[in-house]
Amino acid sequence: MSDMTDTTPGWLSSDELEMTRARLPILYVEAVPVRVDDSGEVTSVGVLLRIGPDGTVSRTLVSGRVLHHERVRDALLRHLEKDLGPVALPRVPASLQPFTVAEYFPTQGITPYHDPRQHAVSLAYIVPVTGDCRPRQDALDLVWFSPQEAVSEAVQSEMPGGHGVLLKQALAHAGCAI
Repeated sequence: MSDMTDTTPGWLSSDELEMTRARLPILYVEAVPVRVDDSGEVTSVGVLLRIGPDGTVSRTLVSGRVLHHERVRDALLRHLEKDLGPVALPRVPASLQPFTVAEYFPTQGITPYHDPRQHAVSLAYIVPVTGDCRPRQDALDLVWFSPQEAVSEAVQSEMPGGHGVLLKQALAHAGCAI
């Protein structure tokens, strides 16, 4: 028996996924990629630049669904590799306790997190990366910001759906004085 779970992309068809999203909360993982110094202090935060289905450009974090019969750790690694490239060398925490659980609702204002497509529950992690990050698939670029730049109004205003709030929570959890 293999340690890795074989996950087939698109485990639900587009129609099935849309129907499921309308009826059930979907489990996601989100990762805030960071660079840390020798003492473990966060020196920079990686934020993805993406184009949405409607053509809008925004900044976001590593994020994706946990597939049926997939471990959370495996989902986190899969999405980190998909978004940051195969040689990002992420250091997934030994304990898979998230720094927060973000609840996304299709109705704005219930929580700071909003996803018009669905009700989603997301386990959020801070993940140090030490390798060469090269965005793949639907990410245009990965920009490294200092913690202070990451919480600036300019960056925060480009992070829809509550990702800016999640980024601030991650930095506060990591002990960054902002």
